[in-house]
Amino acid sequence: MGIMDYTVLPDTSIRDAIEKIDRLNKRAIFVVDSRKRLLGLFTEGDMRKYILSDGNLSASITEAMNCSPIVFDSVISAKKAQKEQKMVVYPVVSPWGELTDAIFGDGENENKKINTGLNDIPLVIMAGGKGTRLYPYTKILPKALIPIGNTTITERIINQFYNYGCRDIHFILNHRANMIKSYYEDLEKNYAVHYHIEHEFLGTGGGLSLLKGKINSTFFLSNCDILINDDLECALKTHRVQKNIITFLCAVKNLVVPYGVINTDTSGKIINMTEKPEYTFLTNTGVYVIEPEVINDLKENEFIHFPEIAKRYIEKGRKVGVFPIPEKAWLDMGQFAEMENMMKEFEDKE
Repeated sequence: MGIMDYTVLPDTSIRDAIEKIDRLNKRAIFVVDSRKRLLGLFTEGDMRKYILSDGNLSASITEAMNCSPIVFDSVISAKKAQKEQKMVVYPVVSPWGELTDAIFGDGENENKKINTGLNDIPLVIMAGGKGTRLYPYTKILPKALIPIGNTTITERIINQFYNYGCRDIHFILNHRANMIKSYYEDLEKNYAVHYHIEHEFLGTGGGLSLLKGKINSTFFLSNCDILINDDLECALKTHRVQKNIITFLCAVKNLVVPYGVINTDTSGKIINMTEKPEYTFLTNTGVYVIEPEVINDLKENEFIHFPEIAKRYIEKGRKVGVFPIPEKAWLDMGQFAEMENMMKEFEDKE
């Protein structure tokens, strides 16, 4: 792909720009004019700021882009800067402002460094469910041990957090707990794993009560069938800056209704008609950043799903926030078809 494949024109909507970032699987795109001159840069970070400010996604990309990005006069100077400072992308422009090249701060071009942003942050994985929606796989294996490519789903989750420095893993177990425990006890690993067994299934949130006195810091919670390919350290920083008690990692989803939609008043009179309207909304991925107070507030052996826990705090006026991520940064194997898509994606990579 050429550099112009990563560009949009200034009249592009923010919604379409987000979709393009998602489709290209990059963390930024460039805004250029008809003469290929660089007008601005739109990154995932800009997307988050705009969504959190309740901006209109139908507006022009010029409303949300960075109008003054750092640029370089050659690939050589961009590569030199890459070794000295971490950036999402290093744009190269000509003396007259035309975008000629860029080095993205990911993949092969990224200056690889050990990330320690989650060094003291535990990861809790909810792995107590039966996974009935994934039969016949889960008639043999617990969902937590289903292989995605050549690695189990939960190992992939752990590896994502491990790459950010996380070394403290807690499993909430119920169904086939001994099988999961035996697998990880036999596994050669360089992180600590703790097991907390429910005597009866307590939902996607109730099992956190088993962690009282065992986790006393901010932590991540993940369902055992979710992969998030995004900046987890940034999610933690956002959680702390916003001073949230809970932060939902939410995927930005676009939905096009394939029909004309008609709106009426109470008498049945048509007010307006919209042909194939497009909606953008945030979807709960099943991954959260949480303060330890949440654990301590839970009753022992209370059955409750985690979204209900969050609703309690919202009703009390506590801050429950979101960290938006692109749709493609979220892989969910909770449904059979989604699991097969996830398997195919990793098979193609491996």
